[in-house]
Amino acid sequence: MKTPQWWYKRQAEGAPWWRFVLWPLSLPWKSINDFKRYNARPYRSNTYVISVGNATLGGSGKTPIAGEILRLLKRENILAVGLSRGYGGTLAGPVKVDPAVNTAAEVGDEPLMLAQDADFWVANDRAGGLRAIEATPVRTVVLDDAHQNVKIAKDLHILVVDGNTADGAWPFGDGGVCPYGPMREPLSDALGRADLCVVWMPDEITPPDPQLLATLAPKPVFVARLTAEKLAAPQAVTGFAGIAKPWQFETTLRRLGYDIKAFHPYADHVSPPDVELEAMAARPEPVITTQKDWVRLDAGWRHRIGYLPIAARFDDEAGFVGALTAKMESVDHAG
Repeated sequence: MKTPQWWYKRQAEGAPWWRFVLWPLSLPWKSINDFKRYNARPYRSNTYVISVGNATLGGSGKTPIAGEILRLLKRENILAVGLSRGYGGTLAGPVKVDPAVNTAAEVGDEPLMLAQDADFWVANDRAGGLRAIEATPVRTVVLDDAHQNVKIAKDLHILVVDGNTADGAWPFGDGGVCPYGPMREPLSDALGRADLCVVWMPDEITPPDPQLLATLAPKPVFVARLTAEKLAAPQAVTGFAGIAKPWQFETTLRRLGYDIKAFHPYADHVSPPDVELEAMAARPEPVITTQKDWVRLDAGWRHRIGYLPIAARFDDEAGFVGALTAKMESVDHAG
């Protein structure tokens, strides 16, 4: 299913008139999550567990943030690995991702992407993944997409929020829980568990919306920014993206000066079929996509299609690292 763009508009602007029929479907979603949380018996690892997640169904920037956290920990000489459920992958794990051997079909696109720069594990049972990591020298684990996971205890909860509020965008829509809106859970519940928030800005200069910062208060808030590395001088391109908010990738390309002759959005984690890739490749301009989409492609297509490298960088990097590591020495990891 493609993400409805009205999910992420203030007051759900542009929602279809029949949206009201979705509201009853959000009630069991919330009830099931409440039941799981109430009955949870989370596994307590003897590693320091950092959870990176969001309150909405994708598109908040949590995966680039997880990658940046791993980079910052490595810079601080802290031995850390990432751990994910490996959404979309066939390997149940626990398994350490090998980018030279594993494919996105085996381990999922986001773990394969993050494993290019850091040690990364996947496990359908993330408690089992933690137990496997405990058998190694690693004592710090960054959990990608785990804010709603109730099966493991965390030492630091980081809630990532999309900071793009241009053209009527709002990261939580009107607060509706899926499928009535974009929320995995009510914002008050997600904020209640967060130790700090990261606002993911779409460029290097736009200030975060004061109303959004006030919404996240009194939690500590850090601003991270998407930084992109142009493949070449801006040129004409055909683009595609199978991410939660494909329209934001198109906006990023335009902001960087690319002349987009055609753009093809797909549902999150979905790759174009070969016939559509062939049609794109037959055009005179080069084809560009996201790194997450690129790692899902077969090797033959990766030679023919480029991706836009992006990274997350924090406005107050020193402050964020301090918040990231402040509790590491005080937390009892005796088990």
